[in-house]
Amino acid sequence: MAVNVPGRGLAKGLAVTLRTMTKRSHTAHYPDAQPHLPPRSRGVIALFEENCTVCMLCARECPDWCIYIDSHKETVPPAAPGGRERSRNVLDRFAIDFALCMYCGICIEVCPFDALFWSPEFEYAETDILELTHERDKLRDWMWTVPAPPALDEAAEEPKEIGAARKTAEKAAEKAAESAAAEAAEKAGDE
Repeated sequence: MAVNVPGRGLAKGLAVTLRTMTKRSHTAHYPDAQPHLPPRSRGVIALFEENCTVCMLCARECPDWCIYIDSHKETVPPAAPGGRERSRNVLDRFAIDFALCMYCGICIEVCPFDALFWSPEFEYAETDILELTHERDKLRDWMWTVPAPPALDEAAEEPKEIGAARKTAEKAAEKAAESAAAEAAEKAGDE
């Protein structure tokens, strides 16, 4: 049975403090020396504007309502003669208010066209909170800092979709080879 000595906990706490005080500190001198971040770290949300179809899923799913999107419809002439005109949405404004954003990543997850990505940029501080709403030009600039996705595992099992597509292509190639052989045999028989 342990003897209950008064002040024992205080002595242990002071011992930890004294041990920590005698060790050299590991202070990072941030503005002069850039920190080493993990390769897929979350910094800001970047926009790949060419993939955005203005579907508004990111803005609807955002729990903070910090994504602002404006667009207009544009008529596209028919691709072939006799075709009909089509309309498409054209992105006018895409802005994210990083003063409201909680960096949950839901907008990136729900984007069906891979238009939003995590960028490792973290130096976007402003002196005025109203300037933390970044427009599409700034979001586009951050896109070029997004690291490439990790390489696929070569030992991984082939996806079912790719396997089915490969089998279908192989069957079509076999049928084409059989029909070509039959046509060659028919031509040889006619001569």
